[in-house]
Amino acid sequence: MIFFKIAPLILFYFLLGCPAQKLNPPEGMVLVPEGEFIMGSDKIDTEGTSTEFGMRRPLFVDEHPQRSVYLPSFFIDQIEVTHAQYKLFVDATQSLPPRSWPNGLFPSGRANYPVTTVSWYDAERYCHWIKKRLPTEAEWEKAARGTDGREYAWGNEYLKENANMGDSGIGGLTPVGSYEKGKSPYGAYDMTGNAWEWTSDWYQPYPGSVYKSEDFGEKNKVLRGGSFGGVGHYTLKYFYRTSYRFFSEPQSSYQDVGFRCARSPG
Repeated sequence: MIFFKIAPLILFYFLLGCPAQKLNPPEGMVLVPEGEFIMGSDKIDTEGTSTEFGMRRPLFVDEHPQRSVYLPSFFIDQIEVTHAQYKLFVDATQSLPPRSWPNGLFPSGRANYPVTTVSWYDAERYCHWIKKRLPTEAEWEKAARGTDGREYAWGNEYLKENANMGDSGIGGLTPVGSYEKGKSPYGAYDMTGNAWEWTSDWYQPYPGSVYKSEDFGEKNKVLRGGSFGGVGHYTLKYFYRTSYRFFSEPQSSYQDVGFRCARSPG
């Protein structure tokens, strides 16, 4: 009988375990596979940099404690959302254009630059419109640093030529995907530098943190990645670390803040 012929094959299949489903990323996105990664850091500001430059908070403390975090698979945009992509949203939904568009008109010659001067609410609406969502803070960090706990998207050495950062000599935004050597382990561009990026999370202390801040709570959204600007040569390398956390009120918008979207499989 046929059953008795195929039964051993069925048993062998399940003993080996069902092969994992191959996840093909949607167009313009990259896959970040499921699994654990190192999030945050246990670094201490031994150089007194935060005091020297009058920063609002000590360096590193809001990244404590470093921990292992498991995430299911997800997709994330390979590039920051561009003016051209955002224009499709503006035209389709009759939404207000970004403040950076001169007289509300699409900026000539900037189609492939990251759209900025959009609030967290604007970014969230765009991602929802395109059937995506803003990445969580953890998703953003894993997509940027991979599973080896690297300091920057490309590795552990600060290399100003690998991204559009404060001391790269650019002084403004660059077209998305301009820095091949600055890609993240999963192939995402500009996760270090160019424009800060909104995430979905409120700025809150990490589990187990002893650091207290009046900025914590449901009033500021987390920004990640750094931008073309910076404060002081010696502080720059800290702002572009994959674990560095910045924040702003969700209704705010800035010339150097943009976003990218994420999506869960299925």
